[in-house]
Amino acid sequence: MKLTFRPTTQSDAQTLVDIRIAAMRESLERIGRFDPQRARTRFLDAFEPTLCRFIEVDGVSAGFILIRPQADHWLLDHFYLLPEHQGRGVGAAVLRAVCHDADANRMPIRLGALRGSDANRFYQRHGFTPTHETEWDIHYLRQPVRD
Repeated sequence: MKLTFRPTTQSDAQTLVDIRIAAMRESLERIGRFDPQRARTRFLDAFEPTLCRFIEVDGVSAGFILIRPQADHWLLDHFYLLPEHQGRGVGAAVLRAVCHDADANRMPIRLGALRGSDANRFYQRHGFTPTHETEWDIHYLRQPVRD
């Protein structure tokens, strides 16, 4: 598997929304909160193309990631894989690359995952610990690994 990251532009916004909706649909339907328009609006209202990267596997778009650097941590704000790329090690490879960069910069990573989503087990398997919960999300922190 050849994993690459490609920059996004403003013109990619609708494609990114479509990926987000496809990736989240099952989890949102499970809790009765699937609303494509809300998913679109929430993403586009805060979309910053310079922070976002397409995830490509063997030259095929598999999803995207958006990391917002903060003063004392990195916020993994969006990380979505299309359903056909889930469960194949792609997400683990992406997360290893992100964690490697965060460790090199000595930065913790914070993120939130939808309650009831399989993403919660995924993040916990990769060293993220829950910090708090809100009505719809569980929030996580991963401290950098020191050499």
